[in-house]
Amino acid sequence: MERGQQLCAWGAAVLIFVVLMVVTPAIPQSEEYHNFADQRELFLGIPNTLNVISNIPFLFVGVVGLALCFYRNYFRLRLQGEIWGWSIFFLGVTAVAFGSSYYHLKPNDARLVWDRLPMTVAFTTIMAIFIIERVDEKTGTTSIAPLVIAGILTILYWRQACDFSCFFPLFFDDLRPYALIQFLPCIIIPLMAILIPPMYTHSSYWLWAAGFYLLAKVEEAEDKQIYKWTNHIVSGHTLKHLFAAMVPVFLTLMLAKRDIEPERRSLLQKWKIYWIRIKESRLKAEKLECEYSTVSTTV
Repeated sequence: MERGQQLCAWGAAVLIFVVLMVVTPAIPQSEEYHNFADQRELFLGIPNTLNVISNIPFLFVGVVGLALCFYRNYFRLRLQGEIWGWSIFFLGVTAVAFGSSYYHLKPNDARLVWDRLPMTVAFTTIMAIFIIERVDEKTGTTSIAPLVIAGILTILYWRQACDFSCFFPLFFDDLRPYALIQFLPCIIIPLMAILIPPMYTHSSYWLWAAGFYLLAKVEEAEDKQIYKWTNHIVSGHTLKHLFAAMVPVFLTLMLAKRDIEPERRSLLQKWKIYWIRIKESRLKAEKLECEYSTVSTTV
């Protein structure tokens, strides 16, 4: 991608962001958000025990993924941008374990910053990695730092808005930038995974990761309801942590299994070919059955 095209792309992204900020209302952080269904202290004197310890999988997969990025090039990362991108991603995943556990020990707005910050780093890095793999290596590599910084700024914007809203009317409790950074990859990455030809094999793992993240968000929204359905055994938010941890698990498996894609066909193209083959096999089966029926009647 040429430098002029890069500037146009960034300019368009900034313009869209500004328009969205103008035409949409502010999204305040509800205090009810901190009132999770499962607030039991089950053992070791840990408040909100299950919501805290359910972050442990992030630690394991983050450390393992980070180690494998450098251990004898186990993931076979060929590009410098890939090494930086995946390293920052797994660092972010590891930090989620600490940030989310710290928040759930005593949920409040101040601690929520440390819960959301590492998640935002992981989200934005994944976007840069995807640009490296599907669009342009140089563009993706140079976008790592700006995307991560933009993600961090959304958290700082929300936090500073909370701190100063009482003093300056221009500042207000607003989650719109954070919501955009969080949910935009959930839309763009599956679409890109389906439509744009990949550099590597096992591209479908991206869709598995996106599916588990979607389920995690549903479980987060139904926290109290799931707690009732399970007879107060496990809450939706605890399950949200476990399902969200499956995202880096699937991406780690993808990195371990994948190889250079020789055909460079998108998933959509592969699905079309697969569907055509199914239709052809059905037509052949129907033709054979028809011929067999004709022979049987003739005899």
